[in-house]
Amino acid sequence: MLHVTCAIIEHDNKILICQRSERMKLPLKWEFPGGKIENGESKEDCLRREIREELGLAIEVGSALTVVEHQYPEFSLRLYPFLCKWAGGSLAIAEHAQAIWVSYNDLKNYDWAEADVPVVKEITS
Repeated sequence: MLHVTCAIIEHDNKILICQRSERMKLPLKWEFPGGKIENGESKEDCLRREIREELGLAIEVGSALTVVEHQYPEFSLRLYPFLCKWAGGSLAIAEHAQAIWVSYNDLKNYDWAEADVPVVKEITS
């Protein structure tokens, strides 16, 4: 079981979403950015580190949303989503195919990684 965080980063009433690269598992699916929790690392510290490494952004980590457990054919994960705010830095994509800011209303128009679907539903309902 992978333990993974994800950030729903809000800025100017938009949310940052990322498209996985063709080389990643779940190629070209959309997701909220984040990553694997390292040993001894808090979920919040993991998010701040991953967002800085992958996107060059500083974030303020806010409240936790509902934890998602999902079984993909090759692996299972427990996803810890957090509402976050952009706190500085400029977007610099390190791993993803693209990262874009979209309105809440547009979130449902993307081909999401299955584990992220319940998060999309929670923040748009």
